[in-house]
Amino acid sequence: MKSLDRFIERMMESARLVQAKDATAATAVIQQALAQAGLVPPAAGQAAPQARAAFVDINPAPDWQSPLRARQARSRSASVDLDDDIAVVDDAASGQFIAGVFANDAGQRRYKLYIPAQVKHDGPRALVVMLHGCTQNPDDFARGTTMNQLAEEFGCLVLYPEQDGKSNRSHCWNWFEPGHQLREAGEPGIIAGMTRRIVKEHGIDPSRVFVAGMSAGGAMAAVLGAEYPELFAAIGVHSGLPAGSARDMISGLQAMKKPGRARSLREAVPAIVFHGDADHVVSPANGEAVLAQFIGAHAGLRATPLQASETESTQGGRRSTRRTWRDDTGRMMAEHWTVHGAGHTWAGGNASGSHTDALGPNASREMLRFFLTENR
Repeated sequence: MKSLDRFIERMMESARLVQAKDATAATAVIQQALAQAGLVPPAAGQAAPQARAAFVDINPAPDWQSPLRARQARSRSASVDLDDDIAVVDDAASGQFIAGVFANDAGQRRYKLYIPAQVKHDGPRALVVMLHGCTQNPDDFARGTTMNQLAEEFGCLVLYPEQDGKSNRSHCWNWFEPGHQLREAGEPGIIAGMTRRIVKEHGIDPSRVFVAGMSAGGAMAAVLGAEYPELFAAIGVHSGLPAGSARDMISGLQAMKKPGRARSLREAVPAIVFHGDADHVVSPANGEAVLAQFIGAHAGLRATPLQASETESTQGGRRSTRRTWRDDTGRMMAEHWTVHGAGHTWAGGNASGSHTDALGPNASREMLRFFLTENR
């Protein structure tokens, strides 16, 4: 049996134990699975019982994150007024990286907002919402994707909502739970409300608001595209899953390995999808499923079929297959990148962030091109 299959089976076993209200046994199974995967040193009797098992991304965080996370933990211990933004520094970019907290009836989350120093054109600017993956945070995700530096070039703002450990111990967005797959409820409701507030307070062009994410963040981006087509003009899904592809943690783990039937959408937004064909955490078939979900919605709304094309290229040392679909006016409706030889990583990313691969096409740049040029 492959190590990933064994890991998933152990995590599913822990979920069943949680459902049977045996949290102690579930925690022991999780610790054993992590130790067998080489993600934590094996030790007995260290873990405290948890209310529920975590949804775990099996890629380890880089060593550099340990001191960073310690500093973040100390900063979070300080009280933050819900109405206050705190200006902090991003060493890799010249603009402002503002920390804040948003709360509405659906809940509360922290965020970071990057405001570029350069103004590229007159009038309202665009906003890109970036959803990190499991074990990540806004600082890590910004470093790995280099989206703040690109924001200076493209003249857009970048919003990074942050998942908290109380809602998911591994800081994953809970895309696999029905309560977080609905409009104006749970995490989609929080992220949408946060986005609306930033649009209003920073004079964003409401027709140029986009959302993208990695892994669990990519799955949540698909949910937001499905539930809020009037808010998000297009979505980007990197190594993620289609909207509504799971109903609980067990079916979520199963969908990561083999996607089930994705629900149909009544409305559609343009979508750009990236996935490595050597991804052993989230099956590359999920990238195809995301594509099928949103193309299916486009096809159902149009009398003429989308026009498809395919190109092969080698960028950054990796070969990629790029497929595109346009409507009869020439507008790009969908784009799919298969990055050959890439795993569960952000393509063309910076090694200073976790879950990145410096090889291959620059997913951040291609997403911004798709958002700001193809969908202008």
